Amino acid sequence: MGDAHGFMKIKRQLPKKRAVDERLNDYQEIYVPVDDQFTTDQAARCMDCGVPFCHSGCPLGNIIPDFNDAVYRKDYKEAYDILSSTNNFPEFTGRICPAPCEASCVLGINNDPVTIEHIEKSIIEEAFENGWVKPQVPAQRTGKKVAVVGSGPAGMAAAVQLNKAGHAVTLYERNDKIGGLLRYGIPDFKLEKNVIDRRIEVMEAEGITLKTNTNIGVDVKAEELLADYDSVVLTGGSTVPRDLPLPGRNLDGVHFAMDFLEQRNRQVEGQKKFDKEVLTAQDKHVVVIGGGDTGADCVGSSNREKASSVTQIELLSKPPSNRHEKTPWPLWPMMLRTSSSHEEGCDRQWAMLTKEFVGDEAGKLIGIKVVDVEWQVNPEGIKSELSEIEGTERMIECQMALIACGFLHPQHEGLLNSLGIELDNRGNVKTKKYQTTNPKVFAAGDMRRGQSLVVWAIAEGREAAIEVDKYLNEGYSILEARDEAKLMV
Repeated sequence: MGDAHGFMKIKRQLPKKRAVDERLNDYQEIYVPVDDQFTTDQAARCMDCGVPFCHSGCPLGNIIPDFNDAVYRKDYKEAYDILSSTNNFPEFTGRICPAPCEASCVLGINNDPVTIEHIEKSIIEEAFENGWVKPQVPAQRTGKKVAVVGSGPAGMAAAVQLNKAGHAVTLYERNDKIGGLLRYGIPDFKLEKNVIDRRIEVMEAEGITLKTNTNIGVDVKAEELLADYDSVVLTGGSTVPRDLPLPGRNLDGVHFAMDFLEQRNRQVEGQKKFDKEVLTAQDKHVVVIGGGDTGADCVGSSNREKASSVTQIELLSKPPSNRHEKTPWPLWPMMLRTSSSHEEGCDRQWAMLTKEFVGDEAGKLIGIKVVDVEWQVNPEGIKSELSEIEGTERMIECQMALIACGFLHPQHEGLLNSLGIELDNRGNVKTKKYQTTNPKVFAAGDMRRGQSLVVWAIAEGREAAIEVDKYLNEGYSILEARDEAKLMV
């Protein structure tokens, strides 16, 4: 590395956030821009560690020490070339990835890890600003046609890679715009949608055909798709939410988190009319059930809508503040994480079980009945079991409850059922090397692996593209050959 002692001289720093009072009045990204020297100093903290565990911590296998070194030398063009060789969309992962690479950073053994996510975002923003992100149009076409169904990060990555291989790619989306949950699940204060739009412009210039408002299995029958294309890639995501079938579930005021977030995103984009009831947290006591990222997004969105109060409850016990001995480096640490949304105002509660939704005579939600629980390992020592703590049952005032308990599996009705492909025991699409039980059909992303991270979706889309390319080219893939060539450099 350029500065062998950088990690001893420079402390980890992230860009400052805009003041809470300011950012709660808009949906713009929360971080204040920094100068190049700030990022150069952070890149200087990357050690010459011999075995860079960050490589394996990143599902994409990003070549992190190399682009850190290039940033330290202020050669952003080289850094972009290195980063884009493994990651199609650094502008997404540089904003919304929980950075498993940082959890695996060798410096993290006894110090604060390198700010890899920030450096990644800085590289791609510099690349867009300088015009280095250019359409990569294949020199020749193979004559093969591929349909990618679902335009989230897995579908976008698969489409870009297959187009690079020379195939004619059509990316289908049943919604009105490309992006999947990047578009309608993640709030603008984490990912402004112009970031997606500028990437879409590049994809279209590369020759990828984008078809929105097209529900495959309904608007286009599965048999038509199989007849029209040489291969089909399913990247529709895990879209069936986990419900809480409790007493009072049908009360007015109990909603799935994603229904709320999608409406908020559409309203931020300027949409004013909706077919369904318009959901608003304004002047309401909001309770978010579920302690994950989706729940945190609901917290941030509710505060921006000027909710009277926001409470987030989690069934599991409060995680430790620091890395626990059960998740030692380089494993992903199970520890307490406080998002920017929590900093903006939220009463966080752990080890709490939801018992009942309580309503008034008009059928409107007025509260949630909860009880504290404790977790104990069963006598066999195999798994934890919960028990309610006597005397702790109570009601929390609430006019809007948002269920953010994760997702079960992809939607089976329509496309999957009509294709007749096998599912695994969790209800996800069953595959072998991304190929389903129909040899012509492949699957990638959350639809195949279950709900996961954006970085995993991109990685799956890239890997699935290699397998599709092999299928279309009798076992050989130019995409795989390029990856091997990069590793040999």
